[in-house]
Amino acid sequence: MDILLVVSAFNSLSQRVYAELSDQGHHVDVVLASHGADAVRAAVRDVRPELIVAPMLKSALPEDLWQEHTCLIVHPGPPGDRGPSSLDWAIAEEAPEWGVTVLQAEAAMDAGDIWADGSFRVPPAGKSDLYRNEVSDAAAGAVLLAVRRYADGSFKPRPQSDPGISVVWRDSFRQEQRRIDWENDSTETAVRKLRGADSQPGVLDELCGREVFLHGGHPEDRLRGRPGELLATRSGAICRATRDGAVWIPELRPRKSSGDPAPFRRPAASVLASLPAPPGSGPGMPGSN
Repeated sequence: MDILLVVSAFNSLSQRVYAELSDQGHHVDVVLASHGADAVRAAVRDVRPELIVAPMLKSALPEDLWQEHTCLIVHPGPPGDRGPSSLDWAIAEEAPEWGVTVLQAEAAMDAGDIWADGSFRVPPAGKSDLYRNEVSDAAAGAVLLAVRRYADGSFKPRPQSDPGISVVWRDSFRQEQRRIDWENDSTETAVRKLRGADSQPGVLDELCGREVFLHGGHPEDRLRGRPGELLATRSGAICRATRDGAVWIPELRPRKSSGDPAPFRRPAASVLASLPAPPGSGPGMPGSN
């Protein structure tokens, strides 16, 4: 079967789906949605695919495409889940189990008929690890099943109006929901918030009087201090105290508007050392542990 992948980025999941479909004998082409709707339309005209699959898509497909072609969208949430921040909500709410759904594109976001789905246990891991492992495994399996069902021609996708599906809309997970309350949040809570934003978008916080994004987090076993206090550095990471312990933060990212010449994720200690301390802020960087 000739299949066209429409992706916002040829990331790990897109590559996984490409490889698995190719291994099944399908002829697979790829077009980046980030190049614009006209580029996607041109790819469809050139390839003339029998099926369009979007393993990772941040923008809506052009309406004329999903009206004229069967377009399958991979959504990182169980059947009935809708919204742009599914994995963020799964981690924040400590869901023991989550899923992925392959659904047909239509006008309403994530509301199309379901061609396949898969589920997985949610481990205590960062969002990026969860995406590259459990989500990727479930999504690849669901895509292969959906493609087989489409090729067979007899499968009727399941509408989300089915009484057995509970539809839940989840809004974008905002920074105010990610923010760590260093005075009151436990280490467990702080780590969960950090893991839920480890790759993107990070947790907005303030250090040395400057706003930065925190990326990644791991609990500290022994060090303790006043909540919010910077306790130590190690291998480029910084350790910050919570109300009942401490967490290690491996990377920081300055705001683009901060004036920092390199406003991207870098080792936390390096970014912190480059931030000018405000007057009367007390001691600077803690010593290495």
